[in-house]
Amino acid sequence: MTQTLTEATKAIVRATAPALASHGTEITAAMYKRLFENAEVRNLFNQSNQGEGGRQTKALAQAILAYAQNIDNLAVLTSAVERIAQKHVGLHIRPEHYPHVATALLNAIKDVLGEAATDEILNGWGEAFWFLANILIEREGQIYNSLQASEGGWNGWRQFAVVSKRRESDIITSFVLRPVDGGAVISHRPGQYLTFRFDIPGLPPQHRNYSISSAPNAESYRISVKRETHGLVSRFLHDQVEEGAVIEVAPPTGDFHLPTGQERPVVLLSGGVGLTPMVSMLETIANDGRDVPVHYVHGAENGRVHAMGSHVRDIAKDREHLKTTIFYGSPHAQDLRGVHFDHDGLITVEWLARNTPIAEADFYLCGPRPFLAVFVNGLAKAGVPQDRIHYEFFGPADELAAA
Repeated sequence: MTQTLTEATKAIVRATAPALASHGTEITAAMYKRLFENAEVRNLFNQSNQGEGGRQTKALAQAILAYAQNIDNLAVLTSAVERIAQKHVGLHIRPEHYPHVATALLNAIKDVLGEAATDEILNGWGEAFWFLANILIEREGQIYNSLQASEGGWNGWRQFAVVSKRRESDIITSFVLRPVDGGAVISHRPGQYLTFRFDIPGLPPQHRNYSISSAPNAESYRISVKRETHGLVSRFLHDQVEEGAVIEVAPPTGDFHLPTGQERPVVLLSGGVGLTPMVSMLETIANDGRDVPVHYVHGAENGRVHAMGSHVRDIAKDREHLKTTIFYGSPHAQDLRGVHFDHDGLITVEWLARNTPIAEADFYLCGPRPFLAVFVNGLAKAGVPQDRIHYEFFGPADELAAA
């Protein structure tokens, strides 16, 4: 972050941090209400994140508070900026959208704080907003340019056909996608996701992120989607999208991925449908012929919901450096220990400390919020440095940020 803020603006931001701590969610709720009055801007967002108890509202409030509290040391926010920029590119957010956000945010501050929101405070926060916005715009421009210049690259929405639909378990189905134009696709980084735009009759466009569950191959992508009971898009995919259907897809993005030339041992740790980016990483390591030690550790409730189990076992077969361990929380009678799974119960940090190279490994995690809350924090407490704990989380990670 090479730009600078004036000392006067920093002082204003520091002074208003307590008000943000007290009224942050009121301000962000008011901001979204104003912002979504513009249908074009509203349709850019994943509206599912606006529910679930105001998750997105709380997450944005925490992000703004973190910005205020770190206004004198913004370098600590670099990783957060990268994650936001990657998400924005997936949603095709452009510089012309930022003024809408600025106007909504500043008016929301005035709505909530009333007379306490003086012109000096509003001007200070306006400068602070555009300071951060310009950093994001610059980084997003770099990502857009890189994607466009890559072999098989594109920006915005591209039409893909579903060439294969495969049921992986009672609740997870895989979809293999190839571009309708017959061209190549960007070789994604294992762990990245695709952003989709779905046109469901009677509804505005729906945006969702799904991890790519296949290794890079320059021809296609595979996603593996859990059917959520109340999931509008996941039910649409499972119930109505068949082979031959055409879907709009943005290029692969995301800051969670296996680096090129990984040298340290790897632990791929997942719960439920969180296995999708891990399978991409596992396939990639196997295809590349790397001999880096890999421990694939996955937890599922039972064999009926466990996806891609035989596929993972086939990948690891006859490869001594690839070890898989499966935990079932409540195995059924037909689930055979040593065949379908290895251990009853839940994965624990203590088990990982005894059975994986915890002192040397990079840990890659994906799973539900409670799963991540346990392991992101538990591994850190067990002595794993923060820069060796990598995780993917879809939606506003408010619980993780708070922890």
